[in-house]
Amino acid sequence: MAAWLSLSTSVQCAVLAAIGLVAGAIANHIIPTWCWYPRPISPWVDRERWPLRPEFETISRSLPPRSWLDRIPVLGWLRLRRESELFGRGFWIRPLLIELSMAAVYPWMFHAYLDGQLLPSGVTATTKAACADWMVWLFFYHAVVLVWLVSATFIDFDERTIPDLITIPGTIIAILIGTLTPFAFLPGLVVVNSVEGIAPVLANHPFGLSPFWSSQQGLATGLLIWAVWCFALADRRFYLRRGWSKAWGYFWLGLTRNNSWKWLTAMWVIGSIVITAVYFTSPLGWMGMMTSLVGLAVGGGIVWVVRLVCGWAIGMEAMGFGDVTLMAMVGAVIGWQGSTLAFFVSPMAALLIVLIVFVLTRDPRTPFGPYLCLGTLLVVWFWDDVYNERFRTTLLLMGDVLLWMALVMPPLLAGMMWVSRTLRQRVLPDPE
Repeated sequence: MAAWLSLSTSVQCAVLAAIGLVAGAIANHIIPTWCWYPRPISPWVDRERWPLRPEFETISRSLPPRSWLDRIPVLGWLRLRRESELFGRGFWIRPLLIELSMAAVYPWMFHAYLDGQLLPSGVTATTKAACADWMVWLFFYHAVVLVWLVSATFIDFDERTIPDLITIPGTIIAILIGTLTPFAFLPGLVVVNSVEGIAPVLANHPFGLSPFWSSQQGLATGLLIWAVWCFALADRRFYLRRGWSKAWGYFWLGLTRNNSWKWLTAMWVIGSIVITAVYFTSPLGWMGMMTSLVGLAVGGGIVWVVRLVCGWAIGMEAMGFGDVTLMAMVGAVIGWQGSTLAFFVSPMAALLIVLIVFVLTRDPRTPFGPYLCLGTLLVVWFWDDVYNERFRTTLLLMGDVLLWMALVMPPLLAGMMWVSRTLRQRVLPDPE
């Protein structure tokens, strides 16, 4: 870390721009290949061996094979314009812009982090210097997370889905990193004996350290969160149209009809063993792990509850389950405080995305995943303003009242949406 910080600013910017190009190239490989309907757009796949529809095989054979020059970021997409007849006019523009954007964002983001973008306002130069290693580590961690969010965003734009191949490994990696070091989490303001300080925002922040987290009840909570998450990832289908006995039969058939249940069971067992081992061997690692687990539960749980409530109230799916797993991953990365803020910031971020997408495509339907990703980025970037200056104070003032509000709001929301739907159906009946 010291060697990296000793480099000149110009050298750091050049290296980070190169890393950004590579990160953009990774995202451009993930977007068309990890989706539900993959296409051989990425220069890292062998187009000649990819199964194409018959009408495209003739075009594919007429194009020159790809070379190592096609895999060079930016330059490769300029060369691949020759495949426009196969993949559509202008298909190369978006990947090229993604790589250029990542190359520009990484140096800017790094120096902003190093200059105290995430730290509480008014900190001294000495404090910034003391936090330099932490901020550098956070930058590289968030740089990887940014690749995940960019990939999820554009896959969701293309197909209205977010692959589990992105969110499940991302969540597991976030839990492991949070266990290894508490400095994987964002900085928060703490006050001890009227003296202000800075510490990672763990599960107990901004309140004092509660004995609950280190008790056996805390362990049971962590194991329960892990078990519910693993179960939620299974293929669950419960239909009551033909009675309870048939419903349970369909339910168990859905759970066991493919081999994914074996992987999920193994993941649940191994994860439970690791959680228990960390609890008994590493108090600091346990706090980091518990922070990620609680963030997973709150981030994914908020979207899951809203999905169920709104789906029931309006009679149609309001959000996909990919949005749930996405916010579970976000919560594991930035904790329950950040994931809560990201969810409520997302609708404001949506206004910008909806306008841009509508102008470009004239399609009023926009998936919610990109809103969540942009909301997450905004919360992280303006962390001090939205959390330390506002949400932290709200938590300290309201305390347990917020928990009761969280319990009361879903049924209130469902009731309001049900009344709205009922009135709309009576005032504006279906013409059919």
